[in-house]
Parts: sequence; C-alpha cells; structure tokens
Amino acid sequence: MITISLCMIVKNEEQTLPRCLQSAGDLPDEIIVVDTGSSDGTVAAARRFGATVAHFPWRDDFAAARNESFRLATRDYCLWLDADDVIEPADLERFRALKKTLPPDTDVVMLPYHAAVDETGTPALTYERERLIRRAAGFRWEGAVHEVIVPAGVIRHGDAAVTHRKTGPGDPDRNLRILEGLRRRRPLNPREQFYYAREVMYHDRDAEAADALTAFLDDGRGWKEDCVQAALDLASCRERLGQTEQILPALSRALAYGPPRPELCCALGAYFIARKQWDAAAFWYEQALRQPPPETGFVVPDCRGYLPLLQLCVCSYHLGDTAAAAAFNEAAAQYRPDSALCRQNRAFFEQLHAGGGG
Repeated sequence: MITISLCMIVKNEEQTLPRCLQSAGDLPDEIIVVDTGSSDGTVAAARRFGATVAHFPWRDDFAAARNESFRLATRDYCLWLDADDVIEPADLERFRALKKTLPPDTDVVMLPYHAAVDETGTPALTYERERLIRRAAGFRWEGAVHEVIVPAGVIRHGDAAVTHRKTGPGDPDRNLRILEGLRRRRPLNPREQFYYAREVMYHDRDAEAADALTAFLDDGRGWKEDCVQAALDLASCRERLGQTEQILPALSRALAYGPPRPELCCALGAYFIARKQWDAAAFWYEQALRQPPPETGFVVPDCRGYLPLLQLCVCSYHLGDTAAAAAFNEAAAQYRPDSALCRQNRAFFEQLHAGGGG
C-alpha cells in the first residue's frame, strides 16, 4: 500500500482548514502545511491536526509555494488540497481503496474536481486534476496562478473526487493583479493568456476580455479544452457587449477542436432559442444528449441531461407538439426531481390537458 503526504499552502484559513483536514480523515500519513503569512489562528489549527508547518514568504507565485510543500513531503505520493476543499465521505472511501490498490509505478493520478456545487450539493462544474503525484518522479508546479503539474509518465484515472466548498469571497482581484504584473514584465504564455482573459472577463471588462480571448484563439498554441472554453467565453462577451452578429461566429470557433461538447451544444441551442428558431435550437439540444462522456475538459453536468431536456420541452411546445413537450419535461425531472421549473411545467401541461388543449 502506498503512503501519502497531504500537502497544502494556506493563508488566514483558520475557519476552513479544520474542516478540510477533518474531511481527509486517516487518509494522509503525514500533513505538510506551508503558511504564506497568516495573521489569524491558521498555524495553530494546522498543528492541532499534527501537521508539520513551514513558513514561506508570499511572492505572488502559487507554484513556488506548492513546490515548497512538495519539497517537504517524505511519503510515496503527494496529495494536494486547498483549505476550502473537502473530501466527502463517499469519496474518502474511494480514496482509501485507491491507496490500497494503486500500482506503485503510477506517476500521476487524475481525479475529478467538483469546482462548484449547486444549492442541493450536486456538482455544477467538474473537471479532472492531477491529484496524486509520485514524489520520486520529481514533478514541479508551473504557473504563478492557476498553477498546474503537467502529467507525464504512467498516468491513471480514478473516481475519488475532491469538492470545492468556498465559504467567502476571498480576494477577487488577486489573480488579475498577479497576471497583470506578469504581463508588464514579459509576454504571457498561452495558458496565462487564457486565464488573464477570463480574469478580465470576471471583472466586467468585456471589450478587453474579447480582445484577449481572440488573441488566445488566434495564437493557436492553447490546450484544446481551453480553446473550446475560450470560444464559449468569447460568445458571452459578445452578447453582453450587444455585438449580436458576432456571437455565432465566436461559438463556431469551438467546432474547430472536434465534435461539439454538450456545453457548446447548449450554448448553440440558447443562441437559436433566443431568436425563436425552435427547429435549430431543438437540433442542438438533441446533440447535447447524444454526445459521449468526455475524457477531459470542463464539464457542466446539467448540459448532459437536465438542461437540454428542459429546453427541448420549450422547443416542442412552440413547435406545437405538447405531448412531446410534456414528455421532455418529465425526462428532465428524472435528473432533478426537486426542480421548481419541472413542477411548474407539469402543472401547466396538466391544466392544458384538462382544458382540452394540445
């Protein structure tokens, strides 16, 4: 059985760190906490869980801090978490099973990261991250923000997920500030350019974001999944800027990277449904339901069932097929039994049927 060092970087996380470490239970064989300048009780909280605590001066570089946490690790594998991450009980069991069965020649284990959850706790955005890293392989984190270890060697995939449960706003300007500082000193690499564009977009600077996203796509060196997301983001910027004639060309850029993912299909469906082109919208929502599960990339689970079915209900109603519309609504409700929209639609169709309509 492998051994695991849980490696974390923290600053002023006394409220969330205990929750994270408690959720990890007995999974780690050691805990390494690198503190980058806390002024609260974070360090004391880490020590209550038996962590080895080190201090590392913050220099606007997440990769540097994470590399320090890995440098201090002594076990077979490094598992990294952020303080506002948790391992849910069912996933902790999956992690325990993985720890017992992982072949020791594995260099990197890619695992799901639920980056956002809805009000019911259901994952709303999921993607894979390099979560377990063989220490002796000597991997290094790269990137001042949105840092990454580029997977190489023997890579395996698993189903033990980590869930992000943010409790506060944090510093909304931090990432943009770091990226703008890098940009003043040197040209950004493609990954940095992608995240710079997104940070600008998050700050409601849509015209600048559209220019940055276009430059990223035109460069042609970005990771495929980032390019698909960039096209979706570009379309959103164009819509908010009122540049309606440029929305569809932006979405169409994503088609250059392979079969359309459900997220793109839903975006195309939304484009046509907003224009009351019901046949075209229905076509794209049907495509969203037909796409196979992705191997990589950003996944919005609702785009693989609930959302396209709900929108097919709308399209079918406007196309005059109320029976199909009602059936699509019930199919959507199978994904979300507590959906208020599905309940409202059900009541509408029942009333329509009772009145002799449809």
